[in-house]
Amino acid sequence: MRLNGHASADLRQAAHRLAAGELLAFPTETVYGLGANAEDERATARIFEAKGRPADHPLIVHVADAQGARVFAREIAPFAQALMDSFWPGPLTVILPRRADAGRAAAAGQNSIGLRCPGHPVALALLRAAAELPTPVRGVAGPSANRFGRVSPTCAQHVADEFGPDLWVLDGGPCQIGIESTIVDCTRSCPVLLRPGHIGLAELERVCGQRVLRPDEAAGAQPRASGTLDSHYAPQASVRLMAAKELQAALDVLGADAPPIGVYARSPIRTRASQVRVRRMPDSAEETARQLFAVLREFDASGARLIWVESVPSDAPWDGVRDRLARAAAPRPPA
Repeated sequence: MRLNGHASADLRQAAHRLAAGELLAFPTETVYGLGANAEDERATARIFEAKGRPADHPLIVHVADAQGARVFAREIAPFAQALMDSFWPGPLTVILPRRADAGRAAAAGQNSIGLRCPGHPVALALLRAAAELPTPVRGVAGPSANRFGRVSPTCAQHVADEFGPDLWVLDGGPCQIGIESTIVDCTRSCPVLLRPGHIGLAELERVCGQRVLRPDEAAGAQPRASGTLDSHYAPQASVRLMAAKELQAALDVLGADAPPIGVYARSPIRTRASQVRVRRMPDSAEETARQLFAVLREFDASGARLIWVESVPSDAPWDGVRDRLARAAAPRPPA
């Protein structure tokens, strides 16, 4: 069921559904989330079931403000607080030590928990409405509203395509950022970047006032986090990343028996093959991130068997897009 995410009556209905242990999808500035009351273990279990998500793969919990983090976090390091103060509401998830009595199911049993305050007006209105109920919903577990490992949804129709008409979807329009939040592990003595996103490493370090490590630079085991498996964000078609010259060479030798192919590239592409569908990749990382998942879904819907993507630049603004494409192209685990 599609609901108007900006209508107060629909927001109230949605908040009551969360309090009753139901699932619903809601927009954020990054991607659409599949939400449930993070303090209701049965409701949280329904997310894992609906997505086909492994039970040991934690969920991010959305809160209405920085104060709401204290419902779930046992402690907040000064650099974590600085990140929250600077980037919340916004596309940043912080992983914090978890209170023993809060969010165990959403955290997949870990002693840490991922928290975020989204920067989308519909998401914030839903979180505030839920928190103000007589029996408040103090946090909403909300992974991306898609089957586990597949392409994240960036509009309400994508969610409906994934789960059908029975799931309630608050429609807040297309997502403005288009790739999932930056994730920073704040459970150690120094911050560790677990997943790149819209907020870059330089911005994180400026706010923290110290170096932010990559996972391979940090000592000790890191907490499990959403969207960090080698294979993730994958369309039905197989994805291959290629330099522009390699991509053009592959197109030049296509025969009439080649399968349908989707091509996403910044460089000018020449092909006479009728089975090739070409979409031009924007020159900016920001615009590419905004449309990336929609383009992958479009290729799937067109019947493409293969998706060939021109490799993106190696500079920092492209880190989030490059991460998502690398995981989309990674070998998939056996079914």
